Amino acid sequence: MQTKEVSSKTSKAIHKLTIMSIMVALSIVFGKLIAINFGGAIRFSFENLPILLVSIVLGPFEGAFCGVVADLIGCLLVGYEINPIVTLGAMLVGFMAGLIYRMVYFLPTPVRVLLSILTSHLSGSIIVKTIGLSAFYMTTQNMGFFQLLFIRAAIYIALTIIEGIIIYLLVRNKAISKYINRFKRKPKEKRK
Repeated sequence: MQTKEVSSKTSKAIHKLTIMSIMVALSIVFGKLIAINFGGAIRFSFENLPILLVSIVLGPFEGAFCGVVADLIGCLLVGYEINPIVTLGAMLVGFMAGLIYRMVYFLPTPVRVLLSILTSHLSGSIIVKTIGLSAFYMTTQNMGFFQLLFIRAAIYIALTIIEGIIIYLLVRNKAISKYINRFKRKPKEKRK
């Protein structure tokens, strides 16, 4: 009996790690290879989409971990200098989406998805990452914090809507929702 339980836990852990690895790879591809760059500090990409999906489906800690790993590996692969404040922002994006999604469980799914993405982008992408980018690029691109904040806020409001629609459609899909239900925690049975 215990062997079957351990085997089931191991199988779930392997599935989680596989999903997380794929989403980290997708984040790197979306963010570093097929992004639209407007200078060094402004970029339009869907790098957060896989991280948000992991956070909503698997949980905030898994999302935070994927955000950090995707940022660090992406920087190393492309040759960007690692900015710890931007990495913190990536972690916050991954953490907040899953946290908010679980906190507002009583709301309809489309509202939960949109609210979780909006909160994660506001805290991680718009505020924290902009602080990190402005500190790094202020001297090289002659762009002030508020100018950068305004531009990034406009980009991430558009991305919130697009990513919200995509994630809602994915979560609503029957095949994906069946797969997602495999990871939901079941209440422990009481022993007699």
